[in-house]
Amino acid sequence: MNTDYSMRAASFRLLLFSVILIFTSNGMAQTPPTGRAIPKPTPSQEKKFFVNILHDQRAIWTSPFHLHESDAKWLAPIGLSTMALIATDRRTSGELVEHVDNRSRLRISKDVSQLGSIYATGGVAAVFYLTGRATNNARARETGLLGAEALIDSGIVVQALKAVSQRQRPPVDHSSGEFFDGGNSFPSGHAISAWSLATVIAQEYGHKRPLVQFGVYGVAAAVSLARYTGRNHFLSDVLVGSAIGYGTGRYVYHKHHDSALDALNEKQPDDLVRSKLFLRIAPIYSPRSRTYGAMLAWNF
Repeated sequence: MNTDYSMRAASFRLLLFSVILIFTSNGMAQTPPTGRAIPKPTPSQEKKFFVNILHDQRAIWTSPFHLHESDAKWLAPIGLSTMALIATDRRTSGELVEHVDNRSRLRISKDVSQLGSIYATGGVAAVFYLTGRATNNARARETGLLGAEALIDSGIVVQALKAVSQRQRPPVDHSSGEFFDGGNSFPSGHAISAWSLATVIAQEYGHKRPLVQFGVYGVAAAVSLARYTGRNHFLSDVLVGSAIGYGTGRYVYHKHHDSALDALNEKQPDDLVRSKLFLRIAPIYSPRSRTYGAMLAWNF
């Protein structure tokens, strides 16, 4: 690789990381509004759905012009971690090839990572929305809408970054991880989708039920890790994807959440755990037989 190409590649990476991290910190720094009168419930959030997405995209791509000193607490650790992982990506990815139980790991990783696919995350958002409409549960309805909004926002961002970075996936050229080489590894789309939706759900329900936060963030973390252990992405791809997904989810929630829902004393519970229409999912794992799965149940 010539010196001129190396310098251009390094410059691009610094610029790309700056844009990513700036928006991530912008999303993380969002806080609920205070000192405002409680608005009336929004009659139809669906009418503003596509308009909100356009506003979100403008905020995402112009975020470098809205930096604050407080953003450094997020930029510094994520930036340093990303650069460190990129420097060691080839080594960490190469070590997975020498794993003794390689086939079993790849199979399990593939199964787990499916939870972060657009079909799975989009399906969860749809379940929240349809259940909210069927049961007149305003919070569930909003969760579905904001979850879908966050998924579309993050999907646009990840496709744009993949098209620009063109990083090869780990199986190509012995995990060289070259940028501008026709690939689509950077960043991880599954990680972005999983964290975008998980963050919206955690923001909606996690304040009263901390276990919801642990649950959804745990699933998102498992999906992200599975993308690495399955050799679909490098660790840096997963970190950046997770950070963008988390920032997008927080931004969408704090920007478009109807605060009137927090003041309403709804007769039905504000979470879907007790709903007869909502599926309960519990993980099952047996160390002795080395099997894993999930238990599905409804309350009637």
